[in-house]
Amino acid sequence: MKTTLLPKSCALGFTALLTVACGGEDWQDSLQAWSLVGDPFADRIVSFTPGAAAGFGQSQLPGIVLGAPQGDGASSGSLDVLSLGRNGVIVLEFTDIAVTDGPGVDLLVFENAFLKPTGKPFAETGVVAVSDDGVTWHEFPCASSDVANNYPGCAGVTPVYSNPSNGIPATNPAVAGGDGFDLASVGLTRARFVRIRDSGANGYAGTSGGFDLDAVAVVNGVQLP
Repeated sequence: MKTTLLPKSCALGFTALLTVACGGEDWQDSLQAWSLVGDPFADRIVSFTPGAAAGFGQSQLPGIVLGAPQGDGASSGSLDVLSLGRNGVIVLEFTDIAVTDGPGVDLLVFENAFLKPTGKPFAETGVVAVSDDGVTWHEFPCASSDVANNYPGCAGVTPVYSNPSNGIPATNPAVAGGDGFDLASVGLTRARFVRIRDSGANGYAGTSGGFDLDAVAVVNGVQLP
């Protein structure tokens, strides 16, 4: 199968067909080479096992975690999220475009983290794993107790800037926000499934406890048949 990498230096917009808006004639000439049918966001919820203190967002399933992120910037967390609750787990599937190992970040996971006045993140961490068959999983190490170093390897740390209303592309790690993951770091070349598990190290009160999932997006992708 031919691998097609989504160019990170461009503004990427997905509708029924990926279109690439970049400066320079070279990009114009190679537009077809970068085109993938579908969109870069999760297409299906395979399973969701909520933990204690979950509930927020469940009435809006499945759409609330499928499609583009609804980022609200550095100082405010989006409410377009699903709370997983303590140790809650969700598994998502890409059915048209899979994540593939390319240069740098391959996958972005969006939560609703924001920055405190001190500049440190208000984070609710999640542990991310990927799989190509939905059976064998490769988990990214998540240091959910390492506050001093901003929870390396975890999702739920970086604010989300991308939103359909502001034109910031959700597939460009340089501007989208969210937390990036490189398949090479777990020894995988392609992934069709993403699993996110609340780390168990967050706050759990009411019905909005734990990791709050907004969306996931393919950065480097390959067309699925």
